[in-house]
Amino acid sequence: MKEFNNINEILDFAIGEEQSAVDFYLLLAAQSKSSETRKIFHEFAAEEMSHKAKLTKIRENGTLRLSDEKVRDLKISEYLVDVKPSADMDYQDALNLAMKKEKAAFRMYTALATQAEDPAVKALLQSLALEESRHKLRFEIEYDDVVFKEN
Repeated sequence: MKEFNNINEILDFAIGEEQSAVDFYLLLAAQSKSSETRKIFHEFAAEEMSHKAKLTKIRENGTLRLSDEKVRDLKISEYLVDVKPSADMDYQDALNLAMKKEKAAFRMYTALATQAEDPAVKALLQSLALEESRHKLRFEIEYDDVVFKEN
């Protein structure tokens, strides 16, 4: 597991992770055969860019608002099979992939938080995990609204 020495290292790592997500979604958009799916992946990339910008602002200003908000977990991703990115991916598979990706990020930040000894570092990691759980919930709600209602 990655070890951090201070909050700035965590923020740099998180900013890099958000950029990786941007790159991932843009790659999927470029490879997609469907214009609708391309558009969706561009929207996902834009969302990740806004997360990166938020983290960059925290890094530059040194201000972090922590929340004790509880985010619902619809657990939809728990019941879906893993999908591999592909050029002919449909919207359902794209949402599935996005949920799984956000869930993995949530688990990573949660695991790092449990290992943090510094209260400020622990709080930052928990805040990042909370943000990832919000992202996952957004995709789960979309999945519920679009995919489940169509079936």
